Amino acid sequence: MQYCRLFLLTASCLQFGGSNPTRLKVDSAFHPFEVGKMRTQIVGGNMLTLNKFLKNVLTLHIFHSHAYYFVGIGFAVLLCSFFEIWTFVIASARQTSRIRDKFFFAVLHQEMAWFDTTPIGTLNTRLTEDINTIHKGIGDKIAILIQNFSTFLTGIIIGFAYGWKLTLVILSVTPLIAILSILTTKELMAYAKAGSVAEEILSAIRTVIAFNGQKKAIARYDKNLEEAQSIGTKKTITTNISTGVSQFLIYGCYALAFWYGTKLTVDEKDNYDIGTVLIVFFSVLIGAFSLGQASPNLENVANARGAAYQVFKIIKKPRPIDSSSTEGFKLDKLRGEIEFKNIYFSYPSRPNIQILRGLNLKIQPGQTIALVGSSGCGKSTTIQLLQRFYDPPQGQITIDGHDIRTLNIKWMRENIGIVSQEPVLFATTIAGNIRYGKEDITDAEIEQAAKEANAYDFIMKLPDKFNTMVGERGAQLSGGQKQRIAIARALARNPKILLLDEATSALDNQSESIVQAALDQARAGRTTIVIAHRLSTIRTADVIAGFEKGVLVEQGTHSELMAHKGVYYALVMQQKSVSFQCCTVSVILSDISPINCIAACNLVNKENFLSLQKETLPDVPYTRILALNKPELCYIAVGVVAAAIAGGVTPAFAVLFGKIIGVCLGLLNFCLYLLQGFTFGKSGEALTMRLRSLSFKALLQQEIGWFDDHNNGIGVLLTRLSTDASQVKGATGSRLALMTMTFFTLVTALIIAFAHGWHLTLLILACIPFIIVAKAIQAKSMEGHAAQDQKALEEAGRVFSAYIYIYIHMDNINAIWDSIKKAPINGISYAIGQSFNFFINAAVFRFGAWLIAHCFMNFEQLFIVFSSVIFAAMNAGQANSLAPDFSKSKVSAQRIFHLLDRKPVIDSYSEEGEKLEKFEGNIEFKDIHFAYPTRPEVQVLQGLNVKINKGQTLALVGSSGCGKSTSIQLLERFYDPISGQVIADGVDTKSLHIQWLRSRLGLVQQEPILFDCSIAENIQYGDNSRVVSQEEIEEAAKAANIHNFIENLPEKYNTRVGDKGAQLSGGQKQRIAIARALVRKPAVLLLDEATSALDTESEKIVQKALDEARKGRTCIVIAHRLSTIQNSDIIAVIQNGRVVEQGTHSQLLALEGFYYALVNAQVSH
Repeated sequence: MQYCRLFLLTASCLQFGGSNPTRLKVDSAFHPFEVGKMRTQIVGGNMLTLNKFLKNVLTLHIFHSHAYYFVGIGFAVLLCSFFEIWTFVIASARQTSRIRDKFFFAVLHQEMAWFDTTPIGTLNTRLTEDINTIHKGIGDKIAILIQNFSTFLTGIIIGFAYGWKLTLVILSVTPLIAILSILTTKELMAYAKAGSVAEEILSAIRTVIAFNGQKKAIARYDKNLEEAQSIGTKKTITTNISTGVSQFLIYGCYALAFWYGTKLTVDEKDNYDIGTVLIVFFSVLIGAFSLGQASPNLENVANARGAAYQVFKIIKKPRPIDSSSTEGFKLDKLRGEIEFKNIYFSYPSRPNIQILRGLNLKIQPGQTIALVGSSGCGKSTTIQLLQRFYDPPQGQITIDGHDIRTLNIKWMRENIGIVSQEPVLFATTIAGNIRYGKEDITDAEIEQAAKEANAYDFIMKLPDKFNTMVGERGAQLSGGQKQRIAIARALARNPKILLLDEATSALDNQSESIVQAALDQARAGRTTIVIAHRLSTIRTADVIAGFEKGVLVEQGTHSELMAHKGVYYALVMQQKSVSFQCCTVSVILSDISPINCIAACNLVNKENFLSLQKETLPDVPYTRILALNKPELCYIAVGVVAAAIAGGVTPAFAVLFGKIIGVCLGLLNFCLYLLQGFTFGKSGEALTMRLRSLSFKALLQQEIGWFDDHNNGIGVLLTRLSTDASQVKGATGSRLALMTMTFFTLVTALIIAFAHGWHLTLLILACIPFIIVAKAIQAKSMEGHAAQDQKALEEAGRVFSAYIYIYIHMDNINAIWDSIKKAPINGISYAIGQSFNFFINAAVFRFGAWLIAHCFMNFEQLFIVFSSVIFAAMNAGQANSLAPDFSKSKVSAQRIFHLLDRKPVIDSYSEEGEKLEKFEGNIEFKDIHFAYPTRPEVQVLQGLNVKINKGQTLALVGSSGCGKSTSIQLLERFYDPISGQVIADGVDTKSLHIQWLRSRLGLVQQEPILFDCSIAENIQYGDNSRVVSQEEIEEAAKAANIHNFIENLPEKYNTRVGDKGAQLSGGQKQRIAIARALVRKPAVLLLDEATSALDTESEKIVQKALDEARKGRTCIVIAHRLSTIQNSDIIAVIQNGRVVEQGTHSQLLALEGFYYALVNAQVSH
């Protein structure tokens, strides 16, 4: 419907020849004809001197009548311009909204294989920058373009009607438009690559900061920007060549018109007279000038074409597995019988590696089957195939006897509940996340699902309970809390098939036992597939299936497989040997009351998190923007001179247009435009690259607490990074050239006007303040609209990053209404600015007639002054079209400098601080009180005191979310405590050189984040201060038990791991993360659940490697499994943000306190 409306609007514009209210102004159609007609009345006889012929035919009546014509046209323009902007602003807002919706819909319904090879950052760039470019091309720019084109077309039609021989040469510049579109596409692709790098870095900001990877990240980002800068410069040069050719043809045509027109009046007196020649001349003159003025807007349309190609390429991409498809069967009753028949599978991104090699497995309805095997053997792949994330190239998967490819995919997935090893939460409330499991779920059902997942108690202790925001990707929750919310989400839909991929791996002992009991109850009557490394959680499964290298090698009950003494038996024996010394498999506190602890470690209330705080943006002077272009000052100087001369040429032509010198002026203008294109193009693209680079560098300089703020979500930052720098170019580069040209055009026009009639010129000067006021109103309106557009883009980017369709949908609705509300204001302000030129023309004619009648001017002088005013008005109108660009650039510049001027609380680039000559690794937390910046009212640590000497291992245990990981983050100086000290070798960490401190720490997090590069590069990332050799990489990989796996890959250490390590299993990613930490040879090793994702065999070997790595190093361990902490020198139990007991394993058991109670609880479990 929107496209139909646009078509009707445009068709009406052309049909009425400039008078239709949606697009063209009346002057577009009537101005050439009226000027030509007036000249016909004014000029007659032989053209000896212009003044003589004007005297012969001129009467005051003619001047008066044409003055009134201009007043009438002015009011018509006022009305039509209003409707022009009003209708197209609304139409473009709706079109942009629909395109964004379609793009988002297309992305969400692509098959998983596509995401394996398409970086998320690239998609975010498409959603924000590319669609914003499309918006520019279908909004006010295309409005002015159609207006200019219609003026040109009307002038050419009149020219052809009166003298076709004089108009043919003007139509030769259009082929360059295709080149513009191609270059724009390449430029946007290069920026998309840079955006992908930025998304990857910002989403892993803690990892980047922990490993001092800022310089490497900036280098990667800048490399992609350099490619975009080169293409952008070529594009700008191409634009100015197009304009230069247009100018050359225009000026050359004028001289040709007068020479040839004079000849025609002599040779063909019956067909041509002076009036006819002037009608043709002024028709082509104004039409051609409109074509020249269309060039900047034509560039925007060409840019939009290039952007639209990439966006619609995704929108129209065929989807082999389309989750939005309505095709396929919907079974009346789903029993839950599942069968895998001879399945062979390899991931599309790694076709040479077979994951499954002839898998055959049958699961009866209501049966629970556990899949066991070493990390990477195909267990998780089996679950993904069942959900149709991928289709196997060979074999068949059936549900209730039906090939899943014949079932309706949306219906099938609605009947499957999934809890993954790494839970993904969205940046909404807890209730909102649970509601993703079932759209029409009631509040009571949400609470029930939370109770079943043992999440209800900790949720109710939060300030906003179920309305508490969880942060980006659940960043405000601990791992165990996120996992319990994910379990509740799966249970909410009451699925017939339940898939549990390490569903309890992140839970503490007490939570695990309760949730495991809840899951056991939830499994009743459901077909359940369980993947678990802790074999104690699957003993009661109906069937246990042992995997080895993608093949099912054995299956049976626990007792049957133990008797068989195969793969499963070996795994059980390995796990028992690991935990035998302690009588338990895992341990973690919590006979301790979790009430205060849970309240302390959870999040910001809804008001703080949801409210978009209004930033106080600095007022940025234009000179500060230009100061960033200082390295290109020589280019700008040359460009300004070229633009100034080009600006003076236009009004000078009002005096010289009847002479053959017009050809020379045309050639001069061509050279000037070419020179402008190179100088301003190079300086403008350099500024864009510099702003992007400086902004990215400034982002990486901020403290972690700044990223926790909802207003600084990854999607918002990526949007600003991609759009702000390019919009600042709206006030520089080619726009600066146009502003310079306009200024010198006005100055030259005034000089010429003063020289030929100062009385009339004074009248024109008196009108200028009214023009300035009109332009200011328009600019102010556009500035507000620019801010609204930018906020809408940021919100869309934030939402896209979190994949929340409902939020982006609502945001689009809000953006549409904002545009609709602004449209009348924009329309009237634009209309006032456009119509003033005609009122000035009317005043010139009326006052000019009076001056001639009283002998203050002659006719030729009036003619020259009037022509100068026309040329100046045309250029002023062209500058007027820049109001939206300049306004948007001002808002963007304010945002950029607000970021660049911000002084981070913890400056990662600071060179201040002490570097100890010898760092031994003595660590002390001394009376630490801490609350996260986004939730200052909630105390996480409340007097934490614990000390660890060099070479010792400290294990922190406590309920999930009670501040264990917070302690490590304070040591890394991600945050600083409110009070108290974190001391390293007797020195407050605030006094140490921050990058030096972090280089002495080796961090392995619970959810490892890898970068989309090779395995070798990910391990090298552990030490960014030097070049890590291949031997060191392999040594670290061997220590982490990943070397053999890597060597079996086709590309070995050069194998790319995919976005965030998507091509690897959880255990493989964790081992690479461990290797990354070990390669830097840290003095202090920080292990936050470092082995939680490993299978039993790998855990045993890696734990041995870590035990070896800990020798001579201080080590802080956070673990839920006792097997990783039982040999620690100190075990500290944390409750309510403070240490309640500490000692060795045996000492704590002897105390018979909290720790003792836990051990007994675990033994009974």
